[in-house]
This record gives sequence, structure tokens and C-alpha cells, in this order.
Amino acid sequence: MKRVALLCMSYGTPYKEEDILPYYTHIRHGHEPSHEAYIDLKDRYEYIGGVSPLATTTEKQAETLCHTLNSMTSDISYELYIGLKHIHPFIEDAIDDISAEGIDEIVSVVLTPHYSSFSVEMYNQRASQYANEKNIKVTTLDQFYKEEKFIQYWVDSVNAQLNLIPQEAHQKTAIIVSAHSLPEKILEHNDPYPSQLEETAQLIQSRIGHNHVFNGWQSEGNTGEPWIGPDVQDLTQTLHEQYDYQNFIYVPLGFTCEHLEVLYDNDYECKKVCDDVGCNYYRAEMPGSNQLFIEGIANAVINNYKSKNHLTAVK
Repeated sequence: MKRVALLCMSYGTPYKEEDILPYYTHIRHGHEPSHEAYIDLKDRYEYIGGVSPLATTTEKQAETLCHTLNSMTSDISYELYIGLKHIHPFIEDAIDDISAEGIDEIVSVVLTPHYSSFSVEMYNQRASQYANEKNIKVTTLDQFYKEEKFIQYWVDSVNAQLNLIPQEAHQKTAIIVSAHSLPEKILEHNDPYPSQLEETAQLIQSRIGHNHVFNGWQSEGNTGEPWIGPDVQDLTQTLHEQYDYQNFIYVPLGFTCEHLEVLYDNDYECKKVCDDVGCNYYRAEMPGSNQLFIEGIANAVINNYKSKNHLTAVK
């Protein structure tokens, strides 16, 4: 049986308070943040309990994905490795371990559903370039947002929130589908990221039968350059003021689990906007290691691998 390394990649998060400064410095390409910026980030982590659940959840997602892949294939033995962008174990650390184990093939998965040259492509390039130095073949997965089980998970999650709202109030209920904003400069190169979010929202809207679905962007960086909008907080205020929406369901499906951007940017900042204008806040449950959701990723991994290696895909 062929041994293949499953390299699950994610952004990473501080494991403890002492990690925040070096983590933030790494994000800033080696430049330490100002004291004010550091305190702001530290306060955000304190608000959600001190540390983000991202590290634990990423590990659980990766373990579930590896187990699912091995249950779906009989000719490949997937062995799990986790590589992070901004904190240990870094992507290169994981590939060093793969090389040390004598494995000469990697399937890489970034735990985010949509492709962008600014995000997923950077992860995959970093992994592929370093693996090439080790003479390790890499098959990269670019996206999985079209997977049937991915869509079905979010349909179920959104419907669960809609069911909490009386039917007669649905006409005044806005569903805001969002992903992490990226710099507007990606649009100059026809990056598919915005259109993929829009397509995802349309696929979900067609199944839930709710006409009041809007696309927004969140968690933009503080870089001084324009980022893709509208921001979800601004969108909330606009929809309430212009169309009198009273209930808001936030669906941050550009992410796959709870972490700072969801627990703070949605559950605190968006909720505060709702509270300030007298509206009701709801947020769809994040998938984490939900089996249906993970099976969607697994299907994408297998079919992508077979397609790129000229094998027969699974249904």
C-alpha cells in the first residue's frame, strides 16, 4: 500500500499569551507591532477566553479528515502532518518530518474552502517549493466549496438558525454570508475568490428558499490599503436602516471552525452592531470536525488526487 502524507495547513494561532507577540511579529514579516496594536490583539484573545480554540480544532479536523480518507481508500495509507503558516509547527517543519519518515508524496489541504492567489495559493506554493527541495511530490487541493456535503452542511446550519425565528418574521430576516476580506488588489488579476463566495451563497440560497441573502466581508487587516467590501458591520447597518431588517443570521462560511475572527469579529462586533440598532443576532454553527463536512473535504481530496494523477474519480 502506498504511503502518502496528508499535509493539513492552517493559519495557526498563539497557544498561550506569551506566543502573541512572536506570532503577530511573524504575520508582519518580522516587524514587531506597535504596543497599541499588540494590546488590541491581546485584549481580543482575552475576550474569547485567553486563547483561540483554533489549534485544538485544527488538530481534530485534520485527524478526522485523515481517518475518513483512510476509510474511503484501499490503495493509499494517509499519514497525517499539520503545518501552520505563522507558528510552529510551520509548514517546513511538517515537510521535514515527512522527509525524515521516508515518505515521498504529499497531498496538501488548506483548511479553507475558497481559492485565492493571496491565501490558498501562497500556502500551496510554500509547501510545494520546500517539498521539491526534498524531492517529494505534492498534489495540492485548491478549493472544496462546491462539494455537495460542504453545501449541505451549511444549508442545515442556516436552516437551524432560521427555525429559531418565527415564520412571520422571515421577511425581516437577513442572512449575511461572509468570508475573510482580502486586499482589493487581488481583483486586478481576476482572482476568483469573490466570485466563489458569491457562488457559494447562491448554492445555499437556492436550497433554503430564503430570498434575503447578502454577501459581506469581514476581519480585514490593518494594512492601510483598500480591502474587499462591504464589511459585514457596515452591511448590517445599511440593511437595517434602508430595508428595516430586524433579524440577522451571520454565516462566516469562509472559515471552517470557531476562532478569533468568528468569536470576536462576529459574536462580539457584529452582535454589538445588532444590539446598538435593536436587532436580533444569530450565527450559524461552525462545522469544525462535523463528519458530513469532513466527508465533503475528503471527497474533494480524493477526486482532486485522482484527476491530477489521471485516475478514476469517486462520486
